[in-house]
Amino acid sequence: MRLLQLGNWRAWVIGLGAWQLGATSWGWPRNGGQALADAIVGVSIARGVSKLLLGHALRGRRAHAIVATKVFPTHALRHQVLRAADASRSRLGIDTIDLYQVHWPNPIVPVARTMAGMRRLVEAGRVARVGVSNFSLRRWQRAEAAFGSTVISNQVPYHLLARGAERELLPFAQANDRAIIAYSPLAQGLLSRRYGAGTGPRGVRLANPLFTPDNMHRAALVIDALRDVARAHGATPAQIALAWLVRHPNVVAIPGAKSEARAAENAEAADIVLGDAEFAHLDAVSDAFKPALRIRGAGQLLRRLVGV
Repeated sequence: MRLLQLGNWRAWVIGLGAWQLGATSWGWPRNGGQALADAIVGVSIARGVSKLLLGHALRGRRAHAIVATKVFPTHALRHQVLRAADASRSRLGIDTIDLYQVHWPNPIVPVARTMAGMRRLVEAGRVARVGVSNFSLRRWQRAEAAFGSTVISNQVPYHLLARGAERELLPFAQANDRAIIAYSPLAQGLLSRRYGAGTGPRGVRLANPLFTPDNMHRAALVIDALRDVARAHGATPAQIALAWLVRHPNVVAIPGAKSEARAAENAEAADIVLGDAEFAHLDAVSDAFKPALRIRGAGQLLRRLVGV
């Protein structure tokens, strides 16, 4: 699989978003357990996928994986960051976390206190690289200044129906050897053509404005374009949506998977080469998508919830 090289740090451009493994609210099969999770992770590693969050499945495979995890904003003080990292290392059964990320900005605790903990973890060899998640550009730069070194990545929602990362975050990453890690790169499955008139969303997707009937109808133009491009490549619409993402320099996509076949399919998307005309066409239909309800970015949603 194609690698993203940023200085002396590198990662495969397609990863495995594993935080929802086992969650039936996200569509995980009720009979899906450790064996299925192990199989999905095994296929992902074999095909060069980098993002893993499952300790049991890493046994015997550690040397072949880039392990990334996060510290929640409720653990924002220095000592809390240290304790949370050690708990994660213990659960994962590893000595060093390859990429440790601040999950959300904390609206109350100064980021300098969080980064003091991150700095101590790196100095002690318990963390190799530091990243953030759901940070605006200004907060990302503040975090890096407080850390005193490179904050290599920012994990944000990014897909054909939500391209806010392209305004400031992606240009900054491309100009400064940083990475944008795109989570929900298939818009929680909407871009995979899994949902339509006869197959509506369930579980937590019901709270996503993208899955209102009106917005699903408006997204059909983008999904049809993905289908057309997919046909030309002998691929699936989901693979083309991922290929569009990772065609952008400095972008890593971390789709989830509920089966070995889906994990393999996601990994293979990294090797699909979109032509300039195909890329421009997908850009154009994406630009034409206007949601009926305002779809808030993750940072905006958090600020609304905490009133800042």
